[in-house]
Amino acid sequence: MILAKNGYHVTLLEQSQQIGGCLQCFYRHGAKFETGMHFIGSAAEGQTLSKLMRYLEIDRDVQLSQLDPSGYDVVALAGKKYKFANGRENFIRQMTEYFPNQHENLIRYYNLVEKIAQASSLHALKDAESDSVINTEYQLRSINEVIDELISDPTLAKVLVGNLPLYAAEKDKTPFSTHAFIMDFYNQSAYRIKGGSDSVAQALANTLQRYGGEILTLHQARHIVCDDKQATGIEVWNKKEKKTVFFPCDYVISDAHPKRTLEMLDTKLIRPAYRNRINSIPQTAGCFSVFLRFKENEVPYLNYNYYGYQENTPWNCENYSEASWPKGFLYMHFCADSTPTTYASSGVILSYMKMEEVTRWKGSSVGKRGKEYETFKRQKAEKLLDVVETHFPGLRDHIAEYYTATPLTYLDYTGTEDGAMYGIAKDITKGAAYRVPQRTKVPNVFQTGQNINSHGMLGVLVGTIVTCSEFLTARTIYEQIKKCNE
Repeated sequence: MILAKNGYHVTLLEQSQQIGGCLQCFYRHGAKFETGMHFIGSAAEGQTLSKLMRYLEIDRDVQLSQLDPSGYDVVALAGKKYKFANGRENFIRQMTEYFPNQHENLIRYYNLVEKIAQASSLHALKDAESDSVINTEYQLRSINEVIDELISDPTLAKVLVGNLPLYAAEKDKTPFSTHAFIMDFYNQSAYRIKGGSDSVAQALANTLQRYGGEILTLHQARHIVCDDKQATGIEVWNKKEKKTVFFPCDYVISDAHPKRTLEMLDTKLIRPAYRNRINSIPQTAGCFSVFLRFKENEVPYLNYNYYGYQENTPWNCENYSEASWPKGFLYMHFCADSTPTTYASSGVILSYMKMEEVTRWKGSSVGKRGKEYETFKRQKAEKLLDVVETHFPGLRDHIAEYYTATPLTYLDYTGTEDGAMYGIAKDITKGAAYRVPQRTKVPNVFQTGQNINSHGMLGVLVGTIVTCSEFLTARTIYEQIKKCNE
């Protein structure tokens, strides 16, 4: 869309009926469910995402419903509940009420979060970094290492990472900068999208088409054709007409997982060393989802996100045995109506799941995996519901029906390796060589999306700016964003 606004002719190829990847929604018996992006942050007037939405010309079409500013996230740990409040002063005050002797440490913590977020040119929408040293330092230090330096109360140290399922953080691996960006993003403000996340995809499509862009659904890119210097076009399987079509092009931008992109590039321009490096990058954890359709007017709408833990720590929930699963969960309601109501019609429970649990069904297709797979999912769902019931007694009585998804579902619908929730993992132990650049070794083939920056709406938009900067320069894009927000 950014390129279309700047005079490029853009054709979007989508393998599915719906565009948007994890923005897609689905219906079951009249209830609407989001598949991936469940809430956003920094969308209040003048904040980063609000500015980007205005620049993308979707701010009028995408309607938002604010989560509870006094506790948009609730973390349940060791039998106690802790609220995350929006805003610097409110957040510090609320946490100080829980941990009175940690006030000064909380100030130090919040100062560092803000400093890291503002030091990033991308997250602060500036055309130059204000402090590249701090960015580098906290990309190389783990979340738990830094928090343990700042916070002397071990329970508070755990509470502050209570929302780590939002980015699948791992102890001793995930950089503190990732935590800082996420915390800053949501602590500024937090919203659900009225009517479902697919309204964002549709709004972006409308903008793209206004600038002459073309969108072709049910067109699956299968092969990026290259000569001895660069890409010349894409071979596409037209699912509607069941035939292969060739699209000549000057540039290719892939939003697919980097491993899927490499599979489409059968060319000597991609050297084995580069291919091996990309293919060996670790992925974030997979996910098991239970989508809930509630009985009408029985479940009060939760205007916050709930993170429940069975043990006394949010860490290591991705490492479980059959007996210990689930160690934790995230429970949310959908704002599926155009206006929030007193009661919820649908919701979702998310918990970690390893791909190895469902590998034996890999290669089968959605809806055709067999009775054993359906039994496996039902048993998992019942076990997860048992745990959630301890936090929300009586919830089961108000569920009309539920539907499930495993890492295989994510793999089928998004192409993300191992059905990972958030694609490639940020891992300080792997070094810079394990980061994915926007450029590939084919000079006119680029990558974009969550894997070159970070996941979520802001992460993907920042990744988009990184990629589009190869065509327009970052300064040009930032100046355009600034101008349209004056």
